[in-house]
Amino acid sequence: MAYYINENCISCGACEAECPVSCISAGEDRYVIDEDACIDCGSCANVCPVDAPQPK
Repeated sequence: MAYYINENCISCGACEAECPVSCISAGEDRYVIDEDACIDCGSCANVCPVDAPQPK
């Protein structure tokens, strides 16, 4: 199971810096997670101030 970033994202970038496999990048209106590369570690969810990363 991978994580995804929901509409609560405020584009702060905290999750991108925390991802151990670098599968998070800036999208058009929020950050996005490459689900094929996500290892479901939850590091992004642990640092997000608005709980935008969620398990799929």
